[in-house]
Amino acid sequence: MAQVWKCAGLRWAADGAVLVWDGGRRSALSRGKSVAFGVAGEGGRRCVGARGNPCPVRAVVSGRSTGARCEECARLDRAHSVAADTIADDPRPYRVYLAWFGPGMVKVGITAAERGSARLLEQGAVCFSWLGVGPLMAARRTEELLRAALKVPDRIPYAAKRAVRSALPETGAERAAEVTALHARALELDAWPESLVRQPCQPVDHVGAFGLQGLPTAVGEVAELVHGGTVSGELAAVAGPDLHLATARGLVVLDSRLMTGWELGPGSAGGEITVPVREFRPEAVGLQDGLF
Repeated sequence: MAQVWKCAGLRWAADGAVLVWDGGRRSALSRGKSVAFGVAGEGGRRCVGARGNPCPVRAVVSGRSTGARCEECARLDRAHSVAADTIADDPRPYRVYLAWFGPGMVKVGITAAERGSARLLEQGAVCFSWLGVGPLMAARRTEELLRAALKVPDRIPYAAKRAVRSALPETGAERAAEVTALHARALELDAWPESLVRQPCQPVDHVGAFGLQGLPTAVGEVAELVHGGTVSGELAAVAGPDLHLATARGLVVLDSRLMTGWELGPGSAGGEITVPVREFRPEAVGLQDGLF
């Protein structure tokens, strides 16, 4: 390959999703766009480092890892993560939210208020509503309160999210129903921190932003990228980190986090995929719409 770029990940903004490349170049991910690339990097996939700093040993990492970090860089990155509950003195205001990914899949979480809805788009939340806003530790205590009192998790596996995207309820009101009900129950709890300001239920729907309306059932997902492999397809939807590609074999999901750390070059259009693809089991179609 004459020219290669290293992917730095997928980013969401108010105007949609983009792939970011080392050096600052960006590629908009608009639906209907052709996605085609070949995997270079004869030395394998390299660790992306931590907190904006390169990996000091340029360690080789597994092609199946969504983190694309070696053990040491992963430890350093998590040590400075709000999600890991290792930072207690962040002065910024934080929001508590309820996010819905499909029937029976609602989670509670927190995000810096300045980030707006970016965190929800990154996670692939189909619908969400804010619950409250306040200091970090008050937001964290509220998150724990809701987990314990309402039995709402703070994490939902991506496999479960992908499993229902082609079989979501038709209307926004139906998709918002569980969030609305849980929001009402949450506001009835007595143990909220005084410094957290409660917010009204105002569900935000991302079906249009993701392009999920009428999305066909996926036949499989890319398991990993490998040197010399190619990926080609038409972009049907983008939800969270997932690219839904219409290919010669049907709709295939590519988790864009598998792209980071690889050197990628131009590929030929045509819908062919020569990297390993994990096919979804036919026997699961009736239960989870053909995904797992």
